[in-house]
Amino acid sequence: MTQDTLTTGAGYASPIPVRRTHLGDALASEWTKIRSVRSTMWTLGLMLALVIGIGALAAASRSGSMYVSDPLSGGFAGLVLGQVCVITLGVLVVTSEYSTGMVRTTFTACPQRVRVLAAKGVVFFALAFTLTAVAATIAAALNYAALSDKPGTTVYDPVEGPGFIDGPDPVSVEDWLGATVGAALYVALLGLLAVGVGALLRHTAGAVTTMLGVILLPLVIGVFLQASGERDLANSLIEYSPLNGLAALFLIPLEGSPESGGWKLLGLLALVTAAVLAGAALSLSRRDV
Repeated sequence: MTQDTLTTGAGYASPIPVRRTHLGDALASEWTKIRSVRSTMWTLGLMLALVIGIGALAAASRSGSMYVSDPLSGGFAGLVLGQVCVITLGVLVVTSEYSTGMVRTTFTACPQRVRVLAAKGVVFFALAFTLTAVAATIAAALNYAALSDKPGTTVYDPVEGPGFIDGPDPVSVEDWLGATVGAALYVALLGLLAVGVGALLRHTAGAVTTMLGVILLPLVIGVFLQASGERDLANSLIEYSPLNGLAALFLIPLEGSPESGGWKLLGLLALVTAAVLAGAALSLSRRDV
């Protein structure tokens, strides 16, 4: 240090450019994390295998049927299992850092904790939606190719009684959107909800168990209530259960209207997810690591 530096009071100048960080830096960091851990490859790889594999099996098993009224619905069963993989990854995106202590490094590098949560959510949702949409589209295409030529609409003739039309049911653009884009949005939103639950609970097993309860319990309780005679409450629980919301997008709802019920329940899920993420952001900003 020269006498001139001491006299002027000038400090050390780093050769590395210094700038203010922003959300893009957090996004790049979270993308590096999520693509470099083995849990991402295993969970999303298994999701792809389940959705496409079970979709292909559904197409093959129904190819010998004489009548098929819902040719795109074969992807539903695969997504029921595949969503568990997406939910598990959503939880791990947050809780894995708490279990290893890496979260301290993350919050030291980016003290704006809400920004960290937002970056995790954006990166996870984009990845989950893209891969789920690819898998759902392949499953829908396999089923359409195998089943689209089979008649399926029930008609009633005063003389002959109930029967089926000679030609296949038309599959509309809205049908395709529900079985592909809508289903992918539904599963990705459930995964994003798991991110929020993971941030609130900070415990992998507890968060995964909570999410499985959210998916399964309304339907299970509804079935038991139906058996006990409480049909109004049972029907409401079944209609608003996550599994029914996904089924309605394939036009095979367990309860409620098949025409628009799936999209309405998708909007409801988006509102619930936003509320849980807001609570998670508030919790992160107020409590210690």
